[in-house]
Amino acid sequence: MLRFDKLLQFVPQEFTEPLTRKSFLQLTGKGLAAGLVGGLAASCKSAQTTAGQDSPGAQPTMTAPNGQTVPKTPPTSPPAQVPAGAEEPIKLEAWKSDADRQSGPTPTPLPPDQRVGYALVGLGHLTLEELLPAFGQCKKSKPVALVSGSPEKMRKVARQYGIKPENCYSYQTYDQLKDNPEVQVIYIVLPNSMHAEYTIRGAQAGKHILCEKPMANTSAECQAMIDACKKANRKLMVAYRIQYEPYNRHVRQLVREKKFGNVKMIEAFNCQSSANPEHWRHKKALAGGGALPDIGIYCLNTLRFVLGEEPTEVFGYQYSTPGNPLFKEVEEVMSWQMRFPNGVIANCATHYNTHESRRYRVLCERGWINMDPAFSYTGQQMKTSRADGKLGRKEDIEMEHKNQFATEMDHFSECVLKDLPPYTPGEEGLQDHRIMEAIYQSAKEGRPVKLPAVAKKDAFRGPEPKLD
Repeated sequence: MLRFDKLLQFVPQEFTEPLTRKSFLQLTGKGLAAGLVGGLAASCKSAQTTAGQDSPGAQPTMTAPNGQTVPKTPPTSPPAQVPAGAEEPIKLEAWKSDADRQSGPTPTPLPPDQRVGYALVGLGHLTLEELLPAFGQCKKSKPVALVSGSPEKMRKVARQYGIKPENCYSYQTYDQLKDNPEVQVIYIVLPNSMHAEYTIRGAQAGKHILCEKPMANTSAECQAMIDACKKANRKLMVAYRIQYEPYNRHVRQLVREKKFGNVKMIEAFNCQSSANPEHWRHKKALAGGGALPDIGIYCLNTLRFVLGEEPTEVFGYQYSTPGNPLFKEVEEVMSWQMRFPNGVIANCATHYNTHESRRYRVLCERGWINMDPAFSYTGQQMKTSRADGKLGRKEDIEMEHKNQFATEMDHFSECVLKDLPPYTPGEEGLQDHRIMEAIYQSAKEGRPVKLPAVAKKDAFRGPEPKLD
């Protein structure tokens, strides 16, 4: 029921004084009164719509718990091309102009039940800090088993990563991996002296092997690992992550295409500071050597990768500070030169007792390419320099960073899934050991040591990988 005083506001002013209910009805008649009532009702309904009730043609809204009215937008799905193949990326609607750096393809992870299962042997720094987290970015690989000498640590890690208790092994039960169909690859992440034994036993258990660098302690051990995997018809890959990292691969492309002319000289350094003399890296029986096989190998292997050639001569110099307990058994510093068939001279150094420096520079006829850092797990940065008439051009090259460990594991998984040879097989690791042994010999004898000439480009690598 509408109140009389409310109705009066719709009556012209000249009729409202003095106006009683009776005179109002007499003046307006029932029709006018009904019209006024209808108009007032419509006005009230409009007010209700404003308060959040949808009306035809209006923007739909909803009321939030705090009373605020917010719009409701019909869901939309932008156009996309959806290929049938599991490894073909979905192509979304374009939105960037070519003025900005373009995005890569959308990720194409395989369903979990189609990914290659890995058993990780050793739960030290690399496994816990890098490898297990990297599986979160893998598209073709998954962790399914662990091997450790510490049951308490292994139980915790297994819970963290959803690994079944029955898929946790000790070094004594390692050979039982042969009975686990979930495991297709064994990733060896142990002290260097243990690589040969656990690679050979893993191959005999019928599993493919991904082995951390350096491949072993000696070239003879490397050969035994290669022979064992071939006999078992299992694949063997050495985890040279730099060869799968986008920035370093781009350096290789610039060098191979001679974007700055022919390479003339390269300088490379990989140095870090150590603190624990009891760590296995400072025990020669476990590590095989000091700075050279642990971190100097990155200089050696990366330059071979970039050039695609093998050195024909090395000259090394080795030193350890007397009385320093860190270097009672292994070298503190190794400095060496490598001569390549095309005339390139590489000056390299590695140190276990300086603030970290992980860089190299490729000096060419018409410019240079600088990577600093180059060998780190993350954060690669590339700069180039060249002349342009009266101008000097220095450029910072930016690329998409990718997890190096996920990339290398997925490459090996691709090899397992499609029966392909890996890009960095055991022969690649064996060649590095031959060169390192020549460097040690040179440092000991104080003279250059020649190496067998290798005419073929990329002689020890597998087919070029297709990396996303």
